Amino acid sequence: MMSRSALYSGQVWHVRFRPRRHRFSYRVFSLLLDLDELACLDRKLRLFGHNRWALFSFRDCDHGNGEVGGLRSWVERQLSEAGVDAKGLHVRILCYPRILGYVFNPLTVFYCEAGDGQVQAVLYEVCNTFHERHTYVIPVNDGHGGAIRQSCVKELYVSPFVPMDCRYQFNLRPPGETVFVGITEDDCDGRLLTAVFSGKREEISDKRLLLTFLKHPLMTLKVIGAIHWEALKIWVKGMPVHRHRSAVAQVDTTIVSRFE
Repeated sequence: MMSRSALYSGQVWHVRFRPRRHRFSYRVFSLLLDLDELACLDRKLRLFGHNRWALFSFRDCDHGNGEVGGLRSWVERQLSEAGVDAKGLHVRILCYPRILGYVFNPLTVFYCEAGDGQVQAVLYEVCNTFHERHTYVIPVNDGHGGAIRQSCVKELYVSPFVPMDCRYQFNLRPPGETVFVGITEDDCDGRLLTAVFSGKREEISDKRLLLTFLKHPLMTLKVIGAIHWEALKIWVKGMPVHRHRSAVAQVDTTIVSRFE
């Protein structure tokens, strides 16, 4: 039986529309990890570890409330508060892995799926460079269509060049042979920026992980480096700066109504 976990190689690109246009794109990869398969992946792969050091690793402390061994329970509590029955759901997480022990995930997407593969809810976990983490929990109104479109009010400061008074518009296609995650951020004057990740599925194996490492040996360092490099270029263009507004809690969650 095909694993529900996978590796997706692709590209991330951003376009900022106002007050100065700015665009960039980078080659990246993400892992899609089924929480129920983590122990198996940890046993059968030499280059992947769960809650331990490996060339590539996934650690519970990087997600949710940070409790080791409690990530699935945390997800189920969020779903319960959102009015979603978590019984029997598969939870798959699209994220960057730790590479040689280091990771920074600007966005992690949790797909909460019924046995027939229909997505019942999505959790969008956003991290900033101030070590703050905020998760938006959004039930899916129609789990029988191809695309998932959702929205919510922005609650966490992310970029010094984007105001807090914004709204996210999410556009997803559930993981299959390809994956697509699109986010548009709007302010009171309309569309401000768009960010997209698209990738093609590959099976997770030691051989594939090694080839991916040789292709992207320092990807997580590239991610954090690119954030600061692009910020410098935006600042040079003269875009206004919005000072950091500290989060109410370092790790927090917003339950978004399915009707919002």
